[in-house]
Amino acid sequence: MHWWIRPYQRSDRQAVWTLVADTAFFGDPVEAFLEDRTLYCMAFAAYYTDYEPDRLWVAEADGTVVGYVMGCGDSRRRDRTWSTHILPAVLGAGLKRRYRIGRKTLHCAWRWLQTVVERQIPSVPLDQFPGHLHIGVAAWARDQGIGRALLEASLAQFWATGVSGVHLMTTDRNQAACHLYEALGFRLLAARRTGFWRGLIAGDVQNRAYGIRADWRE
Repeated sequence: MHWWIRPYQRSDRQAVWTLVADTAFFGDPVEAFLEDRTLYCMAFAAYYTDYEPDRLWVAEADGTVVGYVMGCGDSRRRDRTWSTHILPAVLGAGLKRRYRIGRKTLHCAWRWLQTVVERQIPSVPLDQFPGHLHIGVAAWARDQGIGRALLEASLAQFWATGVSGVHLMTTDRNQAACHLYEALGFRLLAARRTGFWRGLIAGDVQNRAYGIRADWRE
């Protein structure tokens, strides 16, 4: 398979959203824990495709988007935008019954609330690691170097635009990704056990925060 990395284009939005939903559950489709993939993409991906698309890169093979890396140069700004624009839009659409909301979604919302209240998400010092990124590769396109190439393109852009540090979130269940991050110079910043996925997979999962700084390259 011949693939290449290129900047995101507005016409890629649906393809990226599809890939985001197809890889949301430990690399598998989001329907394992949520009924409506549009709801998930609105909550998770809309900021990056609609508010900071210049930091989004895709991997393309034979005219198909097979991977993406989406980023943000200022995580605090992203949080503000999400709270004031994206969340109200999601809630408004939900009240108008534009999403399929069933037992899975209600359980997901309850588990997420527990995760926040019990501080199961690792804390990251945003003064040192203000940027962040998310990455995904189609299941059939993995193990070909696409993830590494996407991360290298994204990090090069972060450094070139003056972002001093970048972080990402993953879990201990994704050992291949953890090894890749470490090979690229990311360091484990913090880890927290979470029960969010209880009932969907066996045992608890460890949420992990990895970070990398521009000055670590010197």
